[in-house]
Amino acid sequence: MEKKIEKWKTLESEYIVKRPWLTARRDKVELPNGTIHPEYYVLEYPDWVNVIAITKDGKFVMVEQYRHGLDEIFTELVAGVAEKGEAPLEAAKRELMEETGYGNGNWELLTVLSQNPGSTDNLTYSFLATGVDKLAGQHLDATEDVAVRLLTEKEVYGMLAHDEVKQSLMAAPLWKYFALKSGMTDKT
Repeated sequence: MEKKIEKWKTLESEYIVKRPWLTARRDKVELPNGTIHPEYYVLEYPDWVNVIAITKDGKFVMVEQYRHGLDEIFTELVAGVAEKGEAPLEAAKRELMEETGYGNGNWELLTVLSQNPGSTDNLTYSFLATGVDKLAGQHLDATEDVAVRLLTEKEVYGMLAHDEVKQSLMAAPLWKYFALKSGMTDKT
């Protein structure tokens, strides 16, 4: 007989920290077998977006920026936060325009991922935007220091193959893009 997996019951919740970029909650939960777990921690975040943006001439529009957590500079996909009430697609288009000045093109949702469903409550919506155009300059926030990089498909694939894309929520949609492009998987 197969075991049936059931949801846990939340008995209590308490916020440990509630800041604009860090919200942590401690839940007391009861498992289906009756076991009480008194300290289960969840990080709350708004939904995130990222974009694989490709120009009409086949260049990948990426950004280079310093990442303090790993104390290194990385070349990454354009990414950001969906504001409260903002649809993921609109957030992705806004982020691409703000960070790079690129827009227009054909957009499709490529994948929806969680960074860690065991301890975070948000999703990342990854979009593929093809045929994008340079429309304006960057419109960065005061805390953003971002440089635009146009890379060939071969350069992006090489970054993936050599583990240079460290952000898993960016590597996964890029790998999916290349798998779909090679015909290794069917998108339907």
